[in-house]
Amino acid sequence: MVKSFAFKIYLVALILRLIPVIAARGLGIGLDDMFQYDMLARSLAQGHGFRWYAELDLLQLAPFVDFDLSSAREYDPLLGVYTSFRAPLYPAFLALVYFFNGIDFSRFFAARLAQAIFLGAPLAPLTYWVAKRLFPLPLGEGRVRGESAARISAWIVAAYPLLLVYPLGLGTENPFFVLLLASFLFLLASIEKPSTFNLLLSGIFLALTALTRSVILLFALSAFCLLIYLHGKRAILAILSFVLVVTPWIVRNSLLHGKLTGIETSMGYNLYLGYHPQGNGSFVFGPSLDLLPILDDAERDKVGTEKAIEFIKAQPERFIPLAINRLGFFFGLEKRVLMYFYGNNLLGYIPFPLLLTISAILLLPFVVISTSAALGLTLLRWKPEHILLALLFITYIAPHVFILAEDRFHLALVPFIAILASNFWTNGFRALSLRWRESSAGKILIILSILFVILLVTNWGIELVRDWDKIAQLLGPNGNQSYFPY
Repeated sequence: MVKSFAFKIYLVALILRLIPVIAARGLGIGLDDMFQYDMLARSLAQGHGFRWYAELDLLQLAPFVDFDLSSAREYDPLLGVYTSFRAPLYPAFLALVYFFNGIDFSRFFAARLAQAIFLGAPLAPLTYWVAKRLFPLPLGEGRVRGESAARISAWIVAAYPLLLVYPLGLGTENPFFVLLLASFLFLLASIEKPSTFNLLLSGIFLALTALTRSVILLFALSAFCLLIYLHGKRAILAILSFVLVVTPWIVRNSLLHGKLTGIETSMGYNLYLGYHPQGNGSFVFGPSLDLLPILDDAERDKVGTEKAIEFIKAQPERFIPLAINRLGFFFGLEKRVLMYFYGNNLLGYIPFPLLLTISAILLLPFVVISTSAALGLTLLRWKPEHILLALLFITYIAPHVFILAEDRFHLALVPFIAILASNFWTNGFRALSLRWRESSAGKILIILSILFVILLVTNWGIELVRDWDKIAQLLGPNGNQSYFPY
């Protein structure tokens, strides 16, 4: 029965994701992050290595960016320049698709199809399995509620609007979401049973996740500390497998730049944007172009970091407000994609009633599950599995609060938020009442959960007021021609 449900929810999630993929089979890509990943994948598929910005690619960007070719080490007009700016795993995934499909225009549809099948749809059954391990099924009536909660969380992820369309984008989020969830599943298995198999796979999947987006390194470190606390020296197996997987790429980048270099060299660029005087802690279009002309990744990283430090020293009073801003952006309403795609006339004109309906479909799911999940926090116990979940939330959110944040970054946590929400729904307010009467710790947890709900609602209210002029313009008669920058 368990396998049957997992397979069925995978099929449902796949069908729902194939609908936009097939509908957009003639869709190309923009000159943004997708263009960079495409460059890297084409270079890998053709056997030229991890390179980008060949002369033909530079010509497409020439109207927007004046690249400094003198800043590049050993620039080759035909092949481009070796880079360490992006983590390697997602370009490698695209390259594999391109290798079998070819690098003509059809590669975009092939990549989106592969993403729906292998990266998007598996999120639903993985969420189901993680839910069952986070909240093990008791006996009797509780077992029925627990199974229902696990299935509901899988349904949420299977049908979550933004996750349905994410395979359309050529971005690291696609593998990052599924690898993070798989890593968490094997970590839960290692907590319960520290077998060689579970520990090795925990380390391997955490390493693959880090090679997709290195922002997860802090969580990997905290997870390893928890495993060591629980299982002692045996946890070294997880650490060893992690190190063995990430080390070759770190060595490659270090040799490229002649100094110790991490998985990717984008930190300086992100810090520059996060603390720029014209910024608000999130992505800002104008300053985002400032450092792009520098083709030497190590130099760009150094310049960006130095500039960010200068910005902080010049206006230290902005540090805390920017951190608060980023926390608000991280938990913001998921409206940025709609504002960009509809506002730039990529979808054509949509009548007001239909546009309002689409907006509600996109925005309300996160509102509902995040407020419910905040209340669902009261169901957590001082158990290793729940401590691991808390570590994930803290260590994943913290870097974004102090570097750069957008609402899309919280999508990686949606499966976990869905699990907390579904457990709250199936247990109801009766569980809160029992928790309140149980202990002082239960009372504190409930008060904090209610405070989280108030903060979320307040944040969304502030966001709507702040962006009301843009929202009103978007909903107006010429909203599809607002031409908002991303």
